[in-house]
Amino acid sequence: MGTFKKVLLASICVAFVAVKWFTPSFDAESLKGARVLVTGASTGIGEQMAYHYARFGAQIVITARREKVLQQVAEECQRLGAQKALYIAADMASVSDPEKVVEFAVERLGGLDYLILNHIGPSPFSMWEGDVEHTRWLMQVNFFSYVQMAWKALPSLEQSKGSLVIVSSLLGKMASPFVAPYTSTKFALNGFFGALYHELAMKKSNVSISVCTLGLIDTEAAMNKVRGITSVPAYPATDAALNIIITGATRQTDLYYPWFTQVVTLSKDWFPSLTSYIIQNSYNYNP
Repeated sequence: MGTFKKVLLASICVAFVAVKWFTPSFDAESLKGARVLVTGASTGIGEQMAYHYARFGAQIVITARREKVLQQVAEECQRLGAQKALYIAADMASVSDPEKVVEFAVERLGGLDYLILNHIGPSPFSMWEGDVEHTRWLMQVNFFSYVQMAWKALPSLEQSKGSLVIVSSLLGKMASPFVAPYTSTKFALNGFFGALYHELAMKKSNVSISVCTLGLIDTEAAMNKVRGITSVPAYPATDAALNIIITGATRQTDLYYPWFTQVVTLSKDWFPSLTSYIIQNSYNYNP
C-alpha cells in the first residue's frame, strides 16, 4: 500500500474514532412521553421511526396521504407501547395541508418536542426530459412543505427546547444521474436548513436542527426503482430510522448513514474527476 493510501486510510480511521468518541450518549428514557410528529410515516423509514418512538413510549402523530394505512400504523404503534398514537391524512403538495398537520399535532399533543420531516413525493428514476411541471410539484412536496411545517412548529419547539430533524440524502450533497428533480429538492433542503441552523444559533434559540444524510435504504419504493440498474448496497430502513431518532434526541447537527456516506461526500471535493467517473459507471445504462 502506497504512502498516500496509508495516510488517507489513517485519516479516515482517526476521524471515525473522533466522531464516535465525542458523540453524546443516548438516553432512551428521554423519549418517554415525548411529543413527536413524523411525516411520511405510512411506509419505509417514516413507518419504522413511528415504531421505534412507540417502543420508547412517546406520544406520536403520524401523517401521510393514505388514511387507511396510517390507521394500521397507528394501531401497531399503540400495540408497541406508544402513550398516544394519532394520525392525520394530508397531501404535502397542498399549500394548506402542511400547516394543518402541525396545528393538529400541537393541539392534540399539547405541543411538540420533535418534528421529524421525512416525506417525499414520487419521482421517476430516469433521464430528465424537460418536465418542469413535475420538478415544480416535487419542490412543493419535498422542500416548500418542509419550510412551511418548520416555521409553523418553531414556536412550540422553542417552548419545549425541542428538535427539528430533517431527513435528507447523499443526493443532496452529491449530484447523481436519473434523479435530477429529486436531487434538486435535497440540495435545497440542505441549503435552507443549514442557513436556518446558523440563524437560530445566532438568536440563542432553544431549538436544535439535525440534518440526516442517508445513502441507499432498502425501502420498497427505493428498491423498486434501482433494482437491476445499480449495484450500490442498500441498508436497512429500521436501522436508519433508529439512527435518525438518536441524532435528534442527542441534538447532533448531522447524521451520515451509513457512516461511509460522509467519506463519499468528501471524495467529490478531494477527487472530483475520479468521483464523477465512479458515479457515471455505477449504473447499468446504454444510450
